[in-house]
Amino acid sequence: MVTRGAVAAEGVEGGFSAAYRVLSAFEESGQARRGYVVEGLGAAQFAMDGAVDRLRAVSTARDRAAAPAFDGPRGQSPRAFVLASADTANAYGAALPWPDPPTGASHRPGRKAGAMVVLVDGELTLYMERGGKTLLAWPSGEAEAASPEDDTRLWTAVEALAESARAGSLGSVTVERVNGAQALSSPIGKLLESAGFHPTPRGLRLRP
Repeated sequence: MVTRGAVAAEGVEGGFSAAYRVLSAFEESGQARRGYVVEGLGAAQFAMDGAVDRLRAVSTARDRAAAPAFDGPRGQSPRAFVLASADTANAYGAALPWPDPPTGASHRPGRKAGAMVVLVDGELTLYMERGGKTLLAWPSGEAEAASPEDDTRLWTAVEALAESARAGSLGSVTVERVNGAQALSSPIGKLLESAGFHPTPRGLRLRP
Protein backbone atom coordinates (compact mmCIF):
# COMPACT_ATOMS: atom_id res chain seq x y z
CA MET A 1 0.00 0.00 0.00
CA VAL A 2 1.32 3.48 -0.90
CA THR A 3 0.35 6.80 0.71
CA ARG A 4 1.54 10.38 0.37
CA GLY A 5 3.42 10.09 3.66
CA ALA A 6 5.20 6.91 2.59
CA VAL A 7 6.39 8.52 -0.66
CA ALA A 8 7.64 11.59 1.25
CA ALA A 9 9.53 9.40 3.72
CA GLU A 10 11.28 7.56 0.90
CA GLY A 11 12.42 10.80 -0.75
CA VAL A 12 11.15 9.73 -4.18
CA GLU A 13 12.40 12.03 -6.93
CA GLY A 14 9.58 14.31 -8.06
CA GLY A 15 7.65 13.77 -4.85
CA PHE A 16 4.12 12.46 -4.61
CA SER A 17 2.98 14.17 -7.79
CA ALA A 18 5.41 12.07 -9.84
CA ALA A 19 4.47 8.88 -7.99
CA TYR A 20 0.77 9.74 -8.36
CA ARG A 21 0.99 9.59 -12.15
CA VAL A 22 2.52 6.11 -12.01
CA LEU A 23 0.04 4.90 -9.42
CA SER A 24 -2.87 6.26 -11.47
CA ALA A 25 -1.60 4.27 -14.45
CA PHE A 26 -1.54 1.17 -12.24
CA GLU A 27 -5.12 1.87 -11.26
CA GLU A 28 -6.25 2.27 -14.85
CA SER A 29 -4.60 -1.01 -15.83
CA GLY A 30 -6.17 -2.86 -12.89
CA GLN A 31 -2.88 -3.48 -11.08
CA ALA A 32 -3.89 -1.36 -8.06
CA ARG A 33 -6.94 0.27 -6.58
CA ARG A 34 -7.37 3.72 -5.10
CA GLY A 35 -9.47 4.36 -2.03
CA TYR A 36 -9.69 5.22 1.66
CA VAL A 37 -8.07 1.98 2.84
CA VAL A 38 -6.63 3.02 6.21
CA GLU A 39 -8.38 5.63 8.32
CA GLY A 40 -6.35 8.75 9.02
CA LEU A 41 -3.88 8.43 6.13
CA GLY A 42 -5.68 10.70 3.66
CA ALA A 43 -7.71 9.95 0.57
CA ALA A 44 -4.84 9.39 -1.86
CA GLN A 45 -4.12 5.75 -1.00
CA PHE A 46 -3.21 3.08 -3.53
CA ALA A 47 -3.06 -0.62 -2.77
CA MET A 48 -2.96 -3.98 -4.50
CA ASP A 49 -6.03 -6.17 -4.14
CA GLY A 50 -4.13 -8.63 -1.96
CA ALA A 51 -3.11 -5.93 0.51
CA VAL A 52 -6.69 -4.67 0.81
CA ASP A 53 -7.98 -8.21 1.35
CA ARG A 54 -5.40 -8.88 4.08
CA LEU A 55 -6.17 -5.63 5.89
CA ARG A 56 -9.89 -6.40 5.75
CA ALA A 57 -9.29 -9.92 7.07
CA VAL A 58 -7.23 -8.65 10.01
CA SER A 59 -9.87 -6.05 10.87
CA THR A 60 -12.64 -8.64 10.71
CA ALA A 61 -10.70 -11.10 12.87
CA ARG A 62 -10.07 -8.46 15.52
CA ASP A 63 -13.71 -7.45 15.59
CA ARG A 64 -14.79 -11.06 16.03
CA ALA A 65 -12.23 -11.84 18.72
CA ALA A 66 -12.79 -8.51 20.51
CA ALA A 67 -9.21 -8.78 21.74
CA PRO A 68 -6.38 -6.20 22.07
CA ALA A 69 -4.16 -5.88 19.01
CA PHE A 70 -1.07 -7.17 20.85
CA ASP A 71 -2.73 -10.55 21.51
CA GLY A 72 -2.35 -11.40 17.81
CA PRO A 73 -4.51 -14.00 16.06
CA ARG A 74 -6.31 -16.31 18.42
CA GLY A 75 -4.06 -19.16 19.59
CA GLN A 76 -0.84 -17.42 18.53
CA SER A 77 1.77 -15.54 20.53
CA PRO A 78 2.51 -11.87 19.84
CA ARG A 79 5.20 -11.28 17.21
CA ALA A 80 7.93 -8.69 17.73
CA PHE A 81 10.25 -7.09 15.19
CA VAL A 82 13.34 -5.04 16.03
CA LEU A 83 14.02 -2.47 13.30
CA ALA A 84 16.09 0.63 12.70
CA SER A 85 13.78 3.58 13.27
CA ALA A 86 14.46 4.79 9.72
CA ASP A 87 13.81 1.36 8.18
CA THR A 88 11.15 1.45 5.47
CA ALA A 89 9.39 -1.40 7.29
CA ASN A 90 8.74 0.99 10.19
CA ALA A 91 5.67 3.02 9.25
CA TYR A 92 5.94 5.36 12.27
CA GLY A 93 7.30 8.76 11.37
CA ALA A 94 6.41 8.11 7.72
CA ALA A 95 2.96 6.76 6.84
CA LEU A 96 1.93 6.91 10.51
CA PRO A 97 2.60 9.68 13.05
CA TRP A 98 4.71 8.92 16.09
CA PRO A 99 2.57 8.45 19.21
CA ASP A 100 2.80 10.97 22.03
CA PRO A 101 5.73 10.33 24.39
CA PRO A 102 4.97 7.93 27.25
CA THR A 103 4.08 9.37 30.65
CA GLY A 104 7.19 10.86 32.25
CA ALA A 105 9.24 11.08 29.06
CA SER A 106 10.53 14.49 27.99
CA HIS A 107 11.46 13.82 24.37
CA ARG A 108 9.86 12.37 21.27
CA PRO A 109 10.97 9.49 19.04
CA GLY A 110 12.21 10.12 15.51
CA ARG A 111 13.68 8.46 12.45
CA LYS A 112 17.26 8.98 13.62
CA ALA A 113 20.50 7.22 12.71
CA GLY A 114 21.24 4.43 15.16
CA ALA A 115 17.84 4.54 16.85
CA MET A 116 15.80 1.34 17.02
CA VAL A 117 12.12 0.48 17.38
CA VAL A 118 10.42 -2.69 18.54
CA LEU A 119 7.03 -3.34 16.99
CA VAL A 120 4.75 -5.98 18.50
CA ASP A 121 2.05 -7.11 16.09
CA GLY A 122 2.63 -3.83 14.24
CA GLU A 123 2.29 -1.54 17.28
CA LEU A 124 5.17 0.62 18.47
CA THR A 125 6.16 -0.65 21.90
CA LEU A 126 9.80 0.37 22.43
CA TYR A 127 11.98 3.13 21.01
CA MET A 128 15.70 3.08 21.83
CA GLU A 129 18.15 5.87 21.12
CA ARG A 130 21.53 4.95 19.67
CA GLY A 131 23.49 2.90 22.19
CA GLY A 132 20.41 2.45 24.36
CA LYS A 133 21.06 5.40 26.65
CA THR A 134 17.39 6.38 26.53
CA LEU A 135 14.47 4.00 26.15
CA LEU A 136 10.83 4.91 25.56
CA ALA A 137 8.22 2.27 26.34
CA TRP A 138 4.50 2.34 25.58
CA PRO A 139 2.54 -0.05 27.82
CA SER A 140 -0.55 -1.61 26.31
CA GLY A 141 -3.80 0.20 27.01
CA GLU A 142 -5.26 -2.40 29.36
CA ALA A 143 -2.01 -2.90 31.30
CA GLU A 144 -1.10 0.76 31.63
CA ALA A 145 -2.28 0.97 35.22
CA ALA A 146 -1.03 -2.53 36.12
CA SER A 147 2.44 -3.91 36.76
CA PRO A 148 4.71 -3.96 33.66
CA GLU A 149 5.37 -7.64 34.40
CA ASP A 150 1.74 -8.32 33.48
CA ASP A 151 1.95 -6.51 30.15
CA THR A 152 2.22 -9.21 27.46
CA ARG A 153 3.07 -6.80 24.66
CA LEU A 154 5.74 -4.97 26.66
CA TRP A 155 7.35 -8.20 27.84
CA THR A 156 7.43 -9.54 24.28
CA ALA A 157 9.16 -6.35 23.09
CA VAL A 158 11.77 -6.43 25.87
CA GLU A 159 12.60 -10.06 25.11
CA ALA A 160 13.02 -9.27 21.41
CA LEU A 161 15.29 -6.32 22.21
CA ALA A 162 17.45 -8.45 24.50
CA GLU A 163 17.69 -11.21 21.90
CA SER A 164 18.86 -8.73 19.26
CA ALA A 165 21.48 -7.34 21.66
CA ARG A 166 22.79 -10.83 22.49
CA ALA A 167 22.96 -11.65 18.79
CA GLY A 168 25.24 -8.65 18.24
CA SER A 169 22.79 -6.67 16.14
CA LEU A 170 22.84 -3.67 18.50
CA GLY A 171 26.35 -3.76 19.89
CA SER A 172 26.80 -3.11 23.60
CA VAL A 173 23.62 -1.55 25.04
CA THR A 174 23.44 0.42 28.29
CA VAL A 175 19.98 1.73 29.18
CA GLU A 176 20.30 4.69 31.55
CA ARG A 177 16.79 6.12 31.49
CA VAL A 178 13.36 4.63 30.75
CA ASN A 179 10.45 7.04 30.15
CA GLY A 180 12.39 9.81 31.88
CA ALA A 181 13.23 7.81 35.04
CA GLN A 182 16.48 6.13 36.07
CA ALA A 183 16.52 2.67 34.53
CA LEU A 184 17.72 1.07 37.76
CA SER A 185 14.65 2.32 39.62
CA SER A 186 12.13 2.04 36.78
CA PRO A 187 9.45 -0.68 36.96
CA ILE A 188 10.29 -1.48 33.34
CA GLY A 189 13.91 -1.91 34.45
CA LYS A 190 12.80 -5.11 36.21
CA LEU A 191 11.64 -6.46 32.87
CA LEU A 192 15.01 -5.61 31.34
CA GLU A 193 16.82 -7.45 34.13
CA SER A 194 14.57 -10.47 33.71
CA ALA A 195 15.45 -10.49 30.00
CA GLY A 196 19.18 -10.55 30.72
CA PHE A 197 20.27 -6.94 31.26
CA HIS A 198 22.76 -6.51 34.13
CA PRO A 199 22.82 -3.57 36.59
CA THR A 200 25.89 -1.31 36.45
CA PRO A 201 26.63 2.09 38.00
CA ARG A 202 25.46 3.74 34.76
CA GLY A 203 22.34 1.69 34.13
CA LEU A 204 21.28 -1.68 32.74
CA ARG A 205 23.74 -3.22 30.30
CA LEU A 206 23.65 -6.09 27.85
CA ARG A 207 26.57 -7.07 25.68
CA PRO A 208 26.71 -9.47 22.70
